[in-house]
Amino acid sequence: MVVDEPAAEARLADALGRPRAEVAAALRELAAEYTAQGRGFELRLVAGGWRFYSRTACAPVVERFVLDGQQARLTQAALETLAVVAYRQPVSRSRVSAVRGVNCDGVMRTLVQRGLVEETGSEPETGAILYRTTNYFLERMGLRGLDELPELAPFLPEVDDVEAESLEGTVIADAMAAAANTREVQ
Repeated sequence: MVVDEPAAEARLADALGRPRAEVAAALRELAAEYTAQGRGFELRLVAGGWRFYSRTACAPVVERFVLDGQQARLTQAALETLAVVAYRQPVSRSRVSAVRGVNCDGVMRTLVQRGLVEETGSEPETGAILYRTTNYFLERMGLRGLDELPELAPFLPEVDDVEAESLEGTVIADAMAAAANTREVQ
């Protein structure tokens, strides 16, 4: 409750002066206990660490209380750009723009400012800055890692119907939106 990002088991073990395995077992036991008791919060392993979240049934009430009209949703362009970065990372802005078919410089700046995307180096051939998603992105999406992103295959149009490259950004964004709808986005 006193950290602004998920707390890693190793960090908690160090702070408590206990073996990591003991701390990991205790965390899993607490998470199960909170679920069994139906508490208004739950303890989840997400983005490489443990964090408290509002239980899904209580989330709308907590959201209204905390946000009270302050919620800033991502635009369709931001969702598409974020999706392309998530599935193609590390990726340059020019590649994201090529996939989406429009310039994404402003949207990328917004995603970086919101902490969802970060610079991760440069492309050796061109020197272009490469971007990737952050742990904050994983946390907000409720994912433990990128391997939990939904498969794109069910969202791809038939090859005969559409050129995949021209609609790739929208298809990826649709996959991300579907994933967000099936998970609680904190």
